Amino acid sequence: MAEFNPWQMALQQFHQAADVIGLDDTMRDVLSHCQRELIVNFPVRMDDGSFKVFTGYRVQHNDARGPAKGGIRYSPDVTLDEIRALAMWMTWKTAVVNIPFGGAKGGVAVDVDKLSPRELENLTRRFATEIAIIIGPRRDIPAPDVDTDAQVMAWILDTYSMHAGEWAGAVVTGKPVELGGCPVREIATSLGCLYTTRRLCQKLGMSLKGAKVSIQGFGNAGLYAAVLFAQDGATIVAASDTSGGVYNPKGLDVQELVRVKRETRKLINYKDADHIASHEVLEVDCDILIPAALEGVITEANADKIKAKIVSEAANGPTTPEADQILYERGVVVIPDILANAGGVAVSYLEWVQNLYSFYWDEDEVKKQLERIMNKAFDDVFSFAEEKKVNPRLAAQALAIQRVAHATRLRGIYPP
Repeated sequence: MAEFNPWQMALQQFHQAADVIGLDDTMRDVLSHCQRELIVNFPVRMDDGSFKVFTGYRVQHNDARGPAKGGIRYSPDVTLDEIRALAMWMTWKTAVVNIPFGGAKGGVAVDVDKLSPRELENLTRRFATEIAIIIGPRRDIPAPDVDTDAQVMAWILDTYSMHAGEWAGAVVTGKPVELGGCPVREIATSLGCLYTTRRLCQKLGMSLKGAKVSIQGFGNAGLYAAVLFAQDGATIVAASDTSGGVYNPKGLDVQELVRVKRETRKLINYKDADHIASHEVLEVDCDILIPAALEGVITEANADKIKAKIVSEAANGPTTPEADQILYERGVVVIPDILANAGGVAVSYLEWVQNLYSFYWDEDEVKKQLERIMNKAFDDVFSFAEEKKVNPRLAAQALAIQRVAHATRLRGIYPP
């Protein structure tokens, strides 16, 4: 089997969606390339006094509709192709929810579990300095992603502000509330996933209350998805992380699940359930499947084993194009990643606006605005899918590409 390449998958998805709207060759060429790709190799002082060199990336795919926007992830598996793909998906994500951002992504190839808190801060501040030449409040705004959090964003904010010689709170989103962050940001991705899933359940005549939900991946998005869906009356029957999966057809105790994850970092330590392999969580008997981990987990090899009626993608790129077609033909409705998990970037946008104007909304107002944004985007995508007679992912990407292409044509190519 060929090694999974997220950039090749992103390009394949792009061309399939471009076919739906009959995108011309020139615009395909423009949008199938990333505008800027920065690779940095930088030394970090370790606790023992030695230095170690790390490799990091910041890729800006497109800024036709506004400043680039995208997270920073710390993972030993980070590659340039992964960051390229995630940057492209961010362009489509911001366009599909119709907020004035483009797409970017960043990352450092590092295992944070092997760093002390001081080493993590040293790495973050040096990486922020390296990419400061292309980020900025009106240029490119990072946010948390895999194994980065509000504290990491605080260090980036401080480092950038020190170099700029002025307060630059809008340079990152997902930062602590005390530094201008949004109180909804930590749950935003999961909340957006809940809102779009609710909307689909209404459309399909399903009830979310009592629906069986399986969650693959239990980082920030998966954990809060479990909490929020349970609060809405759903029954969480399975969950997994890198340690393995837990399954109980009668339902898992979500509070205990969260406690075990936070205290031991391993879901496999949850007792009142069957222990299964991480990938088996994708195939358990459920109504709603939420992939909330990394790319390429639903493939043509396991798509026919998915028992869920709805797949709501809290992760980026969890389903390959081949699997998409299998699920579509089987009648499984997929809420694609660039819609289902766009709650994070939508709230990031609201945080950014508040930072620029130093005018802040309360939590209820942010949730209300997020629900409005997500419901409008859902309706746009599913109406487009029905009009074009394509699956929701093709519809979401085609609609997003159409918006970005239109903005690019309006701006023109400089110099003429």
